[in-house]
Amino acid sequence: MAQISTTGQMIWKPQGTTDCALHLRHKPSEPWRPYEEFPQYFLPDPVGFSKGYATFLALLRKGWTAEPIVR
Repeated sequence: MAQISTTGQMIWKPQGTTDCALHLRHKPSEPWRPYEEFPQYFLPDPVGFSKGYATFLALLRKGWTAEPIVR
């Protein structure tokens, strides 16, 4: 994983999407984007795990926050 920003937000399913995969943004004013659109953070997932699981754990360790899913 390349240079990692120490601030950012993560969510598993942004409101209005059907894709249950990790989404990221650096600031609350930015739209949610699929984690694959951030090649600097992308890590391959173990077989059978949710899309973005490895990236989620790495970013969580770097200080990113996990946002609750809005239902």
